[in-house]
Amino acid sequence: MRVIFRPEKSEWEKIIARPTIDAEVLEQRVAEILHRVRREGDSALKALTAQYDGIELENLAVSEEEFIEAEKQVTTELKNSLETARRNIEKFHASQVEEVKMVETTKGVFCWRKSVPIEKVGLYIPAGSAPLFSTVLMLAVPAKIASCKEVIMCSPADKEGKINPATLYAAKICGVDKVFKIGGAQAIGAMAFGTESVPKVYKIFGPGNQFVTEAKRQVTKFGVAIDMPAGPSEVAVLADETAEPAFVAADLLSQAEHGVDSQVILVTTSEKIISETLAELEKQIEKLPRREIAKKALENSKVIFFDDLDTAVEFLNEYASEHLILAVEKAEELADRIINAGSVFVGNYSCESAGDYASGTNHTLPTNGFAKAFSGVSLDSFVKKITFQRLTPEGICNLGKTIETMAEAEGLHAHKMAVSVRLEKLRQEGGD
Repeated sequence: MRVIFRPEKSEWEKIIARPTIDAEVLEQRVAEILHRVRREGDSALKALTAQYDGIELENLAVSEEEFIEAEKQVTTELKNSLETARRNIEKFHASQVEEVKMVETTKGVFCWRKSVPIEKVGLYIPAGSAPLFSTVLMLAVPAKIASCKEVIMCSPADKEGKINPATLYAAKICGVDKVFKIGGAQAIGAMAFGTESVPKVYKIFGPGNQFVTEAKRQVTKFGVAIDMPAGPSEVAVLADETAEPAFVAADLLSQAEHGVDSQVILVTTSEKIISETLAELEKQIEKLPRREIAKKALENSKVIFFDDLDTAVEFLNEYASEHLILAVEKAEELADRIINAGSVFVGNYSCESAGDYASGTNHTLPTNGFAKAFSGVSLDSFVKKITFQRLTPEGICNLGKTIETMAEAEGLHAHKMAVSVRLEKLRQEGGD
């Protein structure tokens, strides 16, 4: 990790830049994949899966027999862990259900808003070098709480043409309707356009690599909604002298092992923490089966020293990390000052892994600085809000003149007339 001391604000933009690949090449390759899927349907999906994943698939959909086989392969211990995580995620997201509140804005004018489920949603579950079955829980649980009518899922298969057993088991216990063995940009295209096998959905959810993220961005041009920009994973840790270097190192490595394009940042006010954390990193990384991936990710990562926490917080709000760990003495107090982050972990014992798996919050979060404007996935992500209004005769009388005046001032006389004809009828009925 590169260590930077007291960077000037003019340097911050360069420091917080995320690793990327050539944008023009990425856009073109993804556009070609999407065009092919849209034009050729299932045949394109099978050909692209063979090309990119080296798998010849006869059927894209996961069969009932495959679900049964997968369940047998999942250990009782893992099943119990998945169930605990599912309950916590369900409890947290169920608390987000909103009651309908009717407001009388003017006497006789009633307004309210109702949450209505998005009927058809598609979930993308990354696999690659690590099958992220936990993402199934994060997406399928709130989808079911929201009462989405059709929930489908795409995830890459392994070299034997099978999806990870725990991923399929998680899909089953969460009530996913259909699962398909498709990964990458072609999976996003399948859900966006629909094929002979894969239903078209209205909104696509899920993290992924830069190809998946770019595909999600491009399909929005065709009227398909997406959850958010969610690309390669990242974490920032803010540590003062009270932090535990072993904890900090473990948290940094927990993100670094995701992929070579992941980025981890340590921001600290203690030079001692820097030296001790770097030593812990060297020690802990050698214990990891995915150490080569983690080492590559650490090459894109930085340690940044500031003299005071105020400047450190300002920097982190500019960085807008997907995950932010506050390993500082007054963590709860400092948490109130965080305005840009996907999810915040408060205190030395709040490891990011808790949010990734089982605390109850959602781990599908905005990356690449998008936390400045986007929220992570929640129950709200799976519903749309429809507003309603009802005007009684008293209501249109009380508000009518206001509407007429505004409509006339905008030059929209039919708008004014829609009110005037109603007021005239009421006058006639009243005997005026």
